[in-house]
Amino acid sequence: MGDSIQLKDEGNKHFQSGDADKAIECYSKAIKLCKDKKELAVIYRNRSACYLKKENFANAASDASKAIDVDAADIKALYRRCQALEKLGKLDMAFKDVQRCATLEPKNNTFVETLRRLGADIQAKLKSTFSTDSRVQNMFDILLDDEMEKDKREKAANNLIVLSREDAGAERIFQNNGVPLLLNMIETGKPEMVLAAVRTLSGICTGHKARAMAIIHMVGVDKMCSIMAVDNEEIALATCNLFQCINDSLTGGDKREYGKEEALVLDTSKDLKTILLSLLEMVTSKKVSGHGRDQALNLLSKNVPRTDMKNKDNSKSLFTIDHGLKKILKVCGQVPELPDQLPMTDNTQLIASVLLNKIYDDLTCDPERDNFRDICNEYIKSKIDPNNMDKTIHAINTISGLLQGPFDVGNTLVGQQGIMEMMVALCASEREVDQMVAVEALIHSSSKMSRASFIITNGVSLLKDIYKKTTNEKIKIRSLVGLCKLGSAGGDDYGLRQFAEGSTEKLAKQCRKWLCNPKIDTKTRKWAIEGLAYLTNDADVKDDFVEDETALKAMFELAKSKDKTIIYAVACTLVNCTNCYEKKEILPELVQLAKFSKQHVPEQHPKDKKDFIEKRVKRLLKAGIISALAVMVKADSSILTNQTKELLSRVFLALSMDAKDRGTIVAQGGGKALIPLALEGTEAGKTKASHALAKIASISSPEIAFPGERVYEVVRPLVSLLQTDKDGVQNYEALRGLTNLAGYSNKLRVKIVKEKALPEIENYMFEENDQIRQAATECMCNLVTCKEVQDRYLEDGNDKLKLIVLLCGEEEDNLQVAAAGALAMLTAAQKKLCHKLSLVTTQWLEILQRLCIHTNPSIQHRGLVIVYNMLHSDDSELAKKLMESELLEILSVIGKAEDNPKRQDAIDVARDCLVKAMDLSLIKPFTSPP
Repeated sequence: MGDSIQLKDEGNKHFQSGDADKAIECYSKAIKLCKDKKELAVIYRNRSACYLKKENFANAASDASKAIDVDAADIKALYRRCQALEKLGKLDMAFKDVQRCATLEPKNNTFVETLRRLGADIQAKLKSTFSTDSRVQNMFDILLDDEMEKDKREKAANNLIVLSREDAGAERIFQNNGVPLLLNMIETGKPEMVLAAVRTLSGICTGHKARAMAIIHMVGVDKMCSIMAVDNEEIALATCNLFQCINDSLTGGDKREYGKEEALVLDTSKDLKTILLSLLEMVTSKKVSGHGRDQALNLLSKNVPRTDMKNKDNSKSLFTIDHGLKKILKVCGQVPELPDQLPMTDNTQLIASVLLNKIYDDLTCDPERDNFRDICNEYIKSKIDPNNMDKTIHAINTISGLLQGPFDVGNTLVGQQGIMEMMVALCASEREVDQMVAVEALIHSSSKMSRASFIITNGVSLLKDIYKKTTNEKIKIRSLVGLCKLGSAGGDDYGLRQFAEGSTEKLAKQCRKWLCNPKIDTKTRKWAIEGLAYLTNDADVKDDFVEDETALKAMFELAKSKDKTIIYAVACTLVNCTNCYEKKEILPELVQLAKFSKQHVPEQHPKDKKDFIEKRVKRLLKAGIISALAVMVKADSSILTNQTKELLSRVFLALSMDAKDRGTIVAQGGGKALIPLALEGTEAGKTKASHALAKIASISSPEIAFPGERVYEVVRPLVSLLQTDKDGVQNYEALRGLTNLAGYSNKLRVKIVKEKALPEIENYMFEENDQIRQAATECMCNLVTCKEVQDRYLEDGNDKLKLIVLLCGEEEDNLQVAAAGALAMLTAAQKKLCHKLSLVTTQWLEILQRLCIHTNPSIQHRGLVIVYNMLHSDDSELAKKLMESELLEILSVIGKAEDNPKRQDAIDVARDCLVKAMDLSLIKPFTSPP
């Protein structure tokens, strides 16, 4: 008995000294030894207090309950249990405990206040719960009532989707029998009902592993696949998004935070493998629509290859090769003109090619790549049959798919004995479909210059022959594109023309003619753009093309169509027209050396000079290029590859070079379209898009250029341009853009701080380049009104304030305006900085005096405001030091000056400073003798 009391007393001492862990240890030992019930209750109550301090609320509530079991009127134990229960979210139980406390001690203000607060919290929770529950039930009642008006049902469906996007709303739908009701909506088969149900399921799954697992098992992977398989683009896309939400939740791909509770879920690998196998089954199922097949391929493209190459695990790609490579090849080989083909859209085969390319790029060693090639080779061989032309053209079309994807694999196959001969033989076939497939294969196989040289030798005469003899426009245009591609093998090198002078212009003219002919179907007109994508390497062709406004507008309209296979060709054409491709710097010394050794020297076409490029940009903007680019960027498909995104980013940057054109870009939605390009893609692409964003952000009103919440997404791309690996122009433009954003709102200033931009901006304030140093200082001037920034200047042990003071002493007016403005705002916001300013450098007073007598009214005004702030800083010694210096004379001269509109701000501040000095009894008012 004595031991337990001694241990309890020790525990009390430890608790009072703040060591809760040792206190718990003593109380726990005392509990084991104590035999007296009342004494035991006290020890439990004391340990409960320790657990509360440690925020172990479950144990705190448990111990308090044990004390209450002995004495139901133990007011300390009751209140401790109340506190623990409140933290555990059990408000009603906590309310009962504090109610009992208030009954026992009605005059205790702590109990009364807690009782009032908990009562209000419970009411709010009940209101929220009942209103959410009733809203959910009401929406389902409306949706499942066949007699309900259509607009009411649409409104209910939208409300349900919005509610599911909030974690609390998603949980209420899930808990209130929501999934079976959503399945009922799907069973109606009505597109709008199915769409609403699928989108709501996506909301429920987002960021919640447990709910995602539950929905997989309640709805079923097969059921979700059957929904995605329907011939409805919106439903297929929505179901694709549902699969992606489930995948992100199960793999941790969704990095957002959703509530405090973390779901405990068993191993998810089995479900993820089931989904992967089901998607591979969809790829070649005839029951799946073209839209469903596209989305299955898109999901595979997004989730099978690694997104981070630092991750060594490429098992998903290897699994897909083993279980689905032949299925993807089958899709590539489909010939829509033949009977009994898989349902497909215009985009399906290119999406499959992109998927093949991503999987091949994901392989890590030669044996893996050899296995990939062997499977492709085996598949092609199994399809080539001299007695079955349909199977043979399927094989050739599959090679075309590989040439558009993993080119090296396709190129190896083309080089095998008999394949090129087979393509040439098919060109001579009487069947038009054979000719079409063969010509396309020839076009795709000439993507590399070495291969083009081979085909120039063997295939040009063949393509010319087909072009002259065929009456079928589809084949004619394809053979012409083949000629275009071969004719442009030298790129933009004026001295490496493959064809005779003027030939490329004739080919381009024919392409423009087809492009502008509305009677030709989209799929065929697309090939006209393919031709121009090659021919616009020639400056004469690109100049003629941008002069043809009808042809430009026709191309932009095609770029907005559902056929997304056009995007890459349009992007290439625009890159050529704006000359924004990567240019290798040619050193004069190397040119002289090449001439001396009689090597080829690249030549620039006269029409590729700056003034011609600027004229082309103006014409493209006039023809509506921005709206076309905005639509292309929105393409929700793996066809919009990182390479294509980079091309679009290059075009945007070229278009935004002239500040006068940036208003047009903003007005047509260019600012909004640039954000996704700046956040995803290749490093070069993201940098180009970020640079274009910086140019727009530096001179445009943020709320107009980036409406709504989008403006916050612009900050990260601009901050990325501050890195040291970016060039000076990019640093400068980014700083100007951030300056404009920082001047817009405090939320944006906080966002800039959160993106860790401050150290970079401070570094550029030391920059030798005057323009960059000025831009960085102006940016800081706009940021110093943010409390987080002020805190950095208040910290000891850094030279941040010293730098600002020294910059005030620079000769450049604009730099002084920015630095003095920053110092004026800092000293106004934080009085401590007024004293700190006088310690950072011995030159501070001299610099301040120079500001106050500056000829520039803006600089003078800012200098005087700093003096005013220092006089109001409650530091009497500092104020005395100011008035004992030449500043008193400066203030007197300025204050006594006649009113002058140009310098009135400075005069008024000087007078206010003198008044404050008199209030502090540092100077006396001038009085005339009696």
